[in-house]
Amino acid sequence: MRIVTLLTDFGSRDGFVGVMKGILWSRAPHCQVVDLTHEIEPGDIRSAAFVLFNVHRWFPPGTVHVVVVDPGVGSPRPALAVRTARAWYVGPDNGVLSWALRGQKLRTIRRIENKALFLHPVSQTFHGRDVFAPVAAYLAGGGHAEKLGPVAHEWQQIPWPEPIRHDNTWRGEILYVDRFGNALTNLPHSLPGWNRPFLFLVRGKKTVRFPAGRFYAEVPRGKPIAVPGSSGFWELALHGDSAARRFGLAPGDPVHLVPAHKGM
Repeated sequence: MRIVTLLTDFGSRDGFVGVMKGILWSRAPHCQVVDLTHEIEPGDIRSAAFVLFNVHRWFPPGTVHVVVVDPGVGSPRPALAVRTARAWYVGPDNGVLSWALRGQKLRTIRRIENKALFLHPVSQTFHGRDVFAPVAAYLAGGGHAEKLGPVAHEWQQIPWPEPIRHDNTWRGEILYVDRFGNALTNLPHSLPGWNRPFLFLVRGKKTVRFPAGRFYAEVPRGKPIAVPGSSGFWELALHGDSAARRFGLAPGDPVHLVPAHKGM
């Protein structure tokens, strides 16, 4: 029996996650359920896409990843199940799956339309319980793709924001802010032309300078620093505090990588 992961914006207050687990264990009693997170900000599709992208690779082949960050629940938006060479990905067709699927070989993309798999009556507000959990249980038990619904020839994708180079500088952006207030960028640890001292500039109401370092405590407490994060990308941090709160950083903010002498 397979692992099923859950990633939602449900939080832990209202019991929604517990109900989904109840459906999973009722229909696939031997599946292992792993909570990725339920603390995505309500309706924040882009942050959910980044978290799934960042964590799915650490799970074994055959895992069923379920994402329910679904501001369009109850609308005509389709539901999808995507099979790659490695895993299943189940969620609404709103782009939330697209970053995790980036670079993977897709075996099939199915629209979830087989109502025989659903919990009835299907609520207009809780497809996590009535659609996605039952379908995940079906797949965890070895269910077949063709039983889910027709092949999807088109599906929603969030374009991956590639860094842009101009001379000896790079322009990127903040992709995600974690619970420590660290701002994770789309700038990977290695890009051409990085063999010199450099720093990161974030221009909001004022320009904030993040010198590149190796670890948070390389600067005194309360000082900004950029470190190569575990995600494979540079993150902008404040030693001992929240860089996002102090400097007003948010996903989508532009980040500039420049030689150190240009930013000083």
